Amino acid sequence: MLAFLTENLSTIIVAALVVLAVVLIIVKLRRDKKKGAVCSCGDACGGCPASSVCHKEK
Repeated sequence: MLAFLTENLSTIIVAALVVLAVVLIIVKLRRDKKKGAVCSCGDACGGCPASSVCHKEK
């Protein structure tokens, strides 16, 4: 088992960093959605057909 870990240490570290990055992105997206800060129309909501769904009145 120790030989496997030493032979694949770099791969394990890179995989752990990728998983950590994905988890952090998901956490940020969920927090932004709870705050109501997520908008896919890029601040040009005037002509966006989904603007009433994206920006509900609070």
